[in-house]
Amino acid sequence: MDTHFSFTKPLLEAIPFATTGERIIYHDTHKSAGGLQLRVTVTSKTFFIQKRVNGRPERVTLGKFPDMTIEQARKETAKVNATIAGGESVATAKRAKREELTLHELFDEYMLHAEAKNKRPDKPKDTFRLYLTPWAKRKLSSIKHDEVRKLHAKIGREKGKVTANIVLKLLHVMFNKGLTEWRIIKGDNPAHGIKKFPEQSRDRFLQADELPRFFEALGQEENTTIRDYVLISLLTGARKTNVLEMQWREISFERMEWRIPTTKNSTAQTITLAPEAVVILRERQGCCDTWVFPGDGRTGHLVEPKKAWARILERANIEDLHIHDLRRSLGSWQAKTGASLSIIGKSLNHKSVNTTAIYARLDLDPVRDSVNRATSAMFEAGGMNKETAEVTPFNQARG
Repeated sequence: MDTHFSFTKPLLEAIPFATTGERIIYHDTHKSAGGLQLRVTVTSKTFFIQKRVNGRPERVTLGKFPDMTIEQARKETAKVNATIAGGESVATAKRAKREELTLHELFDEYMLHAEAKNKRPDKPKDTFRLYLTPWAKRKLSSIKHDEVRKLHAKIGREKGKVTANIVLKLLHVMFNKGLTEWRIIKGDNPAHGIKKFPEQSRDRFLQADELPRFFEALGQEENTTIRDYVLISLLTGARKTNVLEMQWREISFERMEWRIPTTKNSTAQTITLAPEAVVILRERQGCCDTWVFPGDGRTGHLVEPKKAWARILERANIEDLHIHDLRRSLGSWQAKTGASLSIIGKSLNHKSVNTTAIYARLDLDPVRDSVNRATSAMFEAGGMNKETAEVTPFNQARG
């Protein structure tokens, strides 16, 4: 058989393995081959190329047939030829390939910088674990734009558009920082140019007719930690993660304030505590030295109680209400009781270019008045005792 021909899959499959001690070399004559060869031994058929670099022969093994296709072998050959044309040793290029970062190593670098800047590490860790683990050991150059696009679409179909956008954003930021800021990787950002799914903002909040049923369902909840967590989420309007991670050292009963060191906006926030919230927190004192809402997991604090939340909504006969909607509920009731958009933004720590300057000039007194009016209105609509700020059904249930 002629050892020089244009490689095709049927022809390579038809080549017999060599007898003992033999090694037969075949040469690809296709116009895009660029010196591609196939070495056939007793047990394998291996693609390789051999070139002279600075007068010295260098051999580069590409992969075994049929695990590596002919098309893949020709593409790799083109890459090696380009490396040589640029004056770089093939051995140096191979070593660089071995030392190239994996996706997990890039993520570790990303988390080092994020934690150094006091950014919250939980969400990106969960995002990577849930959706990017299958790519964790892959070299960065092996991750292609089309793969990221398909992953984004798949997550969008199966887990929702918001989740898909979060994964896409994490990949884009990691590669972008590695390429332009830290300069630890080379090449292109495979997540660049992929259009995010449009996200529809929610406008759901607790309505006046739902509040009596909601408070009654909470009063029947036997798990006081979860019950109080839900109430504090409603009465402070704080973000879900901040409430879950609330610590006693952050609370001042004297000033009736809760100081959050770092929020989603990477800034500190002081939240004014309504009298109803203070009553609940005082009742919880002594439950744990560190966490206001302790849990049994590795974090030490409560983690999002999805089952309990579903149980509360079922008892209240309320549908399509998320825990995050409690934050929106406070803002909506502030608006109902006459608060301005600036006051609402200050109390909820919204980050807005147009209103940042206004927020900076506000003190907590008007915010406190607005929050107090809103929480009193909610409790009144829910049939609670707002005059004494005693959460009667919840105190009774504790016994």
